[in-house]
Amino acid sequence: MTIVHLRRAATSLVLDARGPGLPRVAHWGADLGPLAADDLTALVAAGVPPVVPSSFDAPTVLSLLPEASAGWSGRPGLAGHRAGAAWSTAFRLDALDVTDEPDGTGDPADPAGPAGSARVTVTASDPAAALTLTVEVALDPAGVVLLRHRLRNDGDTPYELRELTGVLPVPAVATELLDLTGRWCRERSPQRHPWPMGAWVREGRHGRTGHDATLLLVAGTAGFGFRHGEVWAVHTAWSGDHVTFAERRPTGEATLGGGELLGSGEITLGPGESYATPLLYAAHSAAGLDGLSDALHAHLRARPGHPRSARPVTLNVWEAVYFDHDLDRLRALADHAAAVGVERFVLDDGWFVGRRHDRAGLGDWYVDETVWPGGLQPLIDHVRGHGMQFGLWVEPEMVNPDSDLFRARPDWVLAVPGRLPPPWRHQQVLDLANPAAYAYVLGRLDALLRDHDGIAYLKWDHNRDLTEAGHAGRPGVHAQTAAAYRLLDELRARHPGLEIESCSSGGARVDLEILRRTDRVWASDCNDALERLAIQRWTGLLLPPELVGSHVGPDRSHTTRRVHDLGFRAATALFGHFGVEWDIGSASAADRVELSAWVALHKRLRPLLHAGRVVRVDHPDPAVWAHGVVAADHTRAVYAVARVATSVAQTPGALRLPGLDPARRYAVRPAAGVPGPATLELTEPGWLPGVTLPGAVLASVGLQLPALHPEQTLLLEVDAVD
Repeated sequence: MTIVHLRRAATSLVLDARGPGLPRVAHWGADLGPLAADDLTALVAAGVPPVVPSSFDAPTVLSLLPEASAGWSGRPGLAGHRAGAAWSTAFRLDALDVTDEPDGTGDPADPAGPAGSARVTVTASDPAAALTLTVEVALDPAGVVLLRHRLRNDGDTPYELRELTGVLPVPAVATELLDLTGRWCRERSPQRHPWPMGAWVREGRHGRTGHDATLLLVAGTAGFGFRHGEVWAVHTAWSGDHVTFAERRPTGEATLGGGELLGSGEITLGPGESYATPLLYAAHSAAGLDGLSDALHAHLRARPGHPRSARPVTLNVWEAVYFDHDLDRLRALADHAAAVGVERFVLDDGWFVGRRHDRAGLGDWYVDETVWPGGLQPLIDHVRGHGMQFGLWVEPEMVNPDSDLFRARPDWVLAVPGRLPPPWRHQQVLDLANPAAYAYVLGRLDALLRDHDGIAYLKWDHNRDLTEAGHAGRPGVHAQTAAAYRLLDELRARHPGLEIESCSSGGARVDLEILRRTDRVWASDCNDALERLAIQRWTGLLLPPELVGSHVGPDRSHTTRRVHDLGFRAATALFGHFGVEWDIGSASAADRVELSAWVALHKRLRPLLHAGRVVRVDHPDPAVWAHGVVAADHTRAVYAVARVATSVAQTPGALRLPGLDPARRYAVRPAAGVPGPATLELTEPGWLPGVTLPGAVLASVGLQLPALHPEQTLLLEVDAVD
């Protein structure tokens, strides 16, 4: 065996795989450059911790799977037993396979081995426990680490698995933690604190990713920000119950990790059976949080299934009509949508049997002929006649007790014997791991798409947590999550070109495993532009703008009742997969003209917004939020600066524009084609309406800003002039 040094982008990963136990990570972080074999041996030796008083007689070395047999007393990497035995393992390295060809094709179908990745596969066994462990590690061309464990039961009796998680070490310089939490309509709210001794554990027990999901757990040097500090981060890619954690031990080790959160008795491996963990994604940056986003966005954009076509401007009818479906009214709305430049028209909840409110109908996936006597095709044809795509809302994993399906098959619900889980939005969860229930749902969705000419898009909702989710008398979240993935995969295989949005009462199913099967996420049910600024800012830590649905709502928010100018709403929605969720038929003619201008601006900027590098500004005034997107070739950029509240300073001070080429000269001007915000002062900064400066000056000195009112945004376009 050997010491393996993998290098991609600005990242190095060094694995000490000399055995006899599992490999350990000797370094994960900044690129170390080319190292000779002697240098690698010295690096590994230099990282072995000392033996200290009142401790083990030999150094405790953390492996890719922490084991008590190696002296690890923190969170175990593996927990399980075989009728009370085989509860502790001592894996020994059997084989090591390394593929490190920067220009190699890789296996594009394997998420752990994208083209150009360096890959290591470790095989280890514990004959006494009758278990084989396979560890897959990949370092992709963007510098993202992907880690997965596979455990096989080699014994002739069942092995009950309680936990199997991946971990990566973090150096002692990382002293602060940041992760995200939230609730319905306030997803992705940041929280940060010093990294204390012990474990910071985030568990999601919602049966879905959750409104309060961690998204990324970040460890970094003191005071790290968007553009400064060294940071390490992990993401657990799983849409069911999951755990993500950071642990610091008094013995000096610090780790980040995550995996699936299993229920008691949920996974029992029979002889010869295996279990694979969700992928753990990990990224490092020496340039703050934006560096993490650079790597993760590049990874996502390199996926074979990443959307390649221009993301169509979308109008969703929910906040326009709710359950009040009327063909003439919806045709008129489609007319207005086409007039302002919309490219996709989505019919939301309320089209199927009995669905006049949210208390009935889920499960009965047949068009309601009392509301749609001619079916959906007349509306589909009308929408497509305008050159727009047609999309449809579904929530196939749920059922209302007030439905024909539930009345006929109450046994198809996830539940413990003898009782139903507490209702949530008047609905229960269909047990997709039940083959009959799965076949029914697949059959109805397949027929819906097959029998209608022109449904190109599904808004796939998931509006409740999975509580007491029993399947065949055992915990069923794992089986349900896997079945939902199979359902999505099969539906897309039968209908190539179908696009699907992951919605879950807003942003409660946002993770990289659901995004292997969907084309965007709905970040939140809240379209309030002020709330959305924060939600999108932090969702963008993981996801590039083209994957995040972001819509212009009505002037008064449906969820907060707050009122905003159209310019503020549109400038916020601009930095995402742009759309509209508003009864624009009732809007004034002036508003529709302005909305048309914003749609046109988005289409003009879309190639930049959906392919460039996201940058966020660490502005000293907390009432000023600024962000932008810079083209990969540094020829152009667009920035938005929003005042989210008043502050003591009447003017916010200079805004630095990060991400530009310091050696090039750039023309900066307010975005053309849309109204600019009114300002508090009669006079504006002297550089308006435009100025030309080197990128180094714009990044280091910046520009003085107008005195914006709260909840106004200034949009700046930047173009290289040399």
